[in-house]
Amino acid sequence: MFHLSRDEDAYRSRWRSIRVMYFTMFLSSVGFTIVITSIWPFLERIDSSADASFLGWVVAAYSLGQMVASPLFGLWSNHRPCREPLVCSIFINVSANLYYAYVYLPPSERKYHMLMARAFVGFGAGNVAVVRSYVAGATSLKERTGAMANMSACQALGFILGPAMQAVLSLIGETGWHLDVMYLQLNMYTSPALLAAFFGVVNMLLVTLVLREHHVDDHGRQIRAINYVSEERVEVPSDDDGDIDQLAVVTSNVLFFVILFIFAVFETISTPLSMDMFAWTRKDAVLYNGVILACIGFESILVFLAVKCTTEKCTKFAILTFSLKIVYKGTYIHNSTTPQAMAPISNSTVEPTGCPAEQTWCLYTPAVHLAQYITSDVLIGVGYPACNVMSYTLYSKILGPKPQGVYMGWLTASGSCARTLGPVFVSHTYTLLGPRWAFSLICGMVLAAILLLAFTYRRLIAFSVRHGRIQE
Repeated sequence: MFHLSRDEDAYRSRWRSIRVMYFTMFLSSVGFTIVITSIWPFLERIDSSADASFLGWVVAAYSLGQMVASPLFGLWSNHRPCREPLVCSIFINVSANLYYAYVYLPPSERKYHMLMARAFVGFGAGNVAVVRSYVAGATSLKERTGAMANMSACQALGFILGPAMQAVLSLIGETGWHLDVMYLQLNMYTSPALLAAFFGVVNMLLVTLVLREHHVDDHGRQIRAINYVSEERVEVPSDDDGDIDQLAVVTSNVLFFVILFIFAVFETISTPLSMDMFAWTRKDAVLYNGVILACIGFESILVFLAVKCTTEKCTKFAILTFSLKIVYKGTYIHNSTTPQAMAPISNSTVEPTGCPAEQTWCLYTPAVHLAQYITSDVLIGVGYPACNVMSYTLYSKILGPKPQGVYMGWLTASGSCARTLGPVFVSHTYTLLGPRWAFSLICGMVLAAILLLAFTYRRLIAFSVRHGRIQE
């Protein structure tokens, strides 16, 4: 009876800690998306010298910081309790969000201060590698797909609530209130960063007070991890003999890079594209794109639930291939040539709206219509989350029961590299050549990913299945 009670306590503690990781992922997602639609108008407001090309660097700075931090935090979590890198990273994130809220204070070069603030916010977000590593190590092979889908659903929920909160906070307006005691301008641009900082403080408290270290093998039996501080419980030796398939690891990282690259392009281009094509004002673009992103986030949750249900009936290769095809269609639809209307040329004397004349492609490129834009959003909202959850679920199974911190750090770094290069690529391509070139090149990347998956899918199997210990 005592042994049974002890096992039940360990099981409850394990899943309570996993749920803390779900919440950490949720808050990380909120912290990123709560400002994403307002970065461009905020950048224009604080520094008139900033253009759409520099926007790409600002958006990419977040991912560059995350790319550098992810392997470091992953290595830290392999040898020390996960709580340590988590608390450190969240503290950095909170400090960076406060920095972002005050980027208007310097007398000059404000755009570079915004760039630095976003880079440090991204560095703090390197804890995603620790979160994924912890959940992968604390779940059995049977539990993992469901746990990863739940974590992705929490990430998507943050993706919903972040833009929704930004949309609500946009009602404060560009002027807002001045708090002279704190030298703070509380407006639609600074309030989201302050709210993200508050969420970070809540997250630190949860990680400190609730999280406990747990590690189980592919059968769900408690094993001793390198970073585990022993408690009185029955443990079994880790069954991690055997090598990891490095080709499968590289393939998974490449696929994850492509998936994140596509979404980074999508989230970067949405605000300037909608302002150019639909002549939306800065405030309208923040509000409407916030609502659209919130709807896509809700759609993503439904997709994650569908993935959980279909993994028992469909192969992972089939789900990944189908999802990539959906993403391809969502990207290709921007290049439709019917009807042949031109983007509205900017001619406002109050706030410039429409396609600016200095972008020469505005004079000859057919407009992207609102119906095309929304249809593309819906399709990408189906394909991206399915690709995302399946790619790192497969990756965690390929790694097996070995400590996954560093490997998950590399996966997160590959995604961060994509989110670094994607915004830079699309901002320059969009500014110089227009949306048609940008989306055509993305279509080529998706087709290349589908071919890579077709050639290597037989190697993308679980560690225990590969070594004949479990039949999947």
